[in-house]
Amino acid sequence: MQARRKRNPLGWLLLAIALVAAWQLWPARDAAQNEPALAPAPREASAPQSMPASPALAEVRADPAPALPDFLPAEAHRTIALIQRGGPFPHRQDGGVFGNREGHLPRQPSGWYREYTVDTPGLGHRGARRIVTGGQPPREWYYTDDHYDSFRRFDPAGGPP
Repeated sequence: MQARRKRNPLGWLLLAIALVAAWQLWPARDAAQNEPALAPAPREASAPQSMPASPALAEVRADPAPALPDFLPAEAHRTIALIQRGGPFPHRQDGGVFGNREGHLPRQPSGWYREYTVDTPGLGHRGARRIVTGGQPPREWYYTDDHYDSFRRFDPAGGPP
């Protein structure tokens, strides 16, 4: 007959403490990735600005341009500026291929569409708002606020879409 191994209660206790600590620290990592969008700098004198700690959250001058449509939220202006600049982006998924599996956008070859997060203030995750671009560099621009159920085309240069 096999001898039963004694279970070490101290080992189980240490494992439980490690799991609780990891669980408690996990939201802090996500919150750091989703810091709120920085407010645009005032248009007063051009004083040198200090760089934020994270290059992905570097301040981008994204003052609302009168040519952009009213349906775009203020946070979309910052996302558009980041796209036009080529990043860096605050979310690792930004710039990834959008597959258009729902077929709501015009049919294009795989890899044509790219998606970018439009932050939603107060959320601790990416939310549902996105800008989807077509082409490299982007030639088509779409906005969705319902996680790809519907899209509205726009032109960031101010011309007709």
